Amino acid sequence: MKALVGVKRVLDYAIKVRVNQAQTGVELKGLKMSMNPFDEIAVEEAIKLKEAKVVSEVVALSIGPKQ
Repeated sequence: MKALVGVKRVLDYAIKVRVNQAQTGVELKGLKMSMNPFDEIAVEEAIKLKEAKVVSEVVALSIGPKQ
């Protein structure tokens, strides 16, 4: 059996979010991005399942820009 884990790139939790000048969204330029902390937990649990030989393979899936 394989384990599929969804992973999303988000703004780092320690950064203060700023609204862009056009007030249409969040300013992302120059801000640190990181993996969603809840996704990190899911990846760790999937790895534990692999080490326990419950699953044979762990696959992380992310949809979005190449970064």
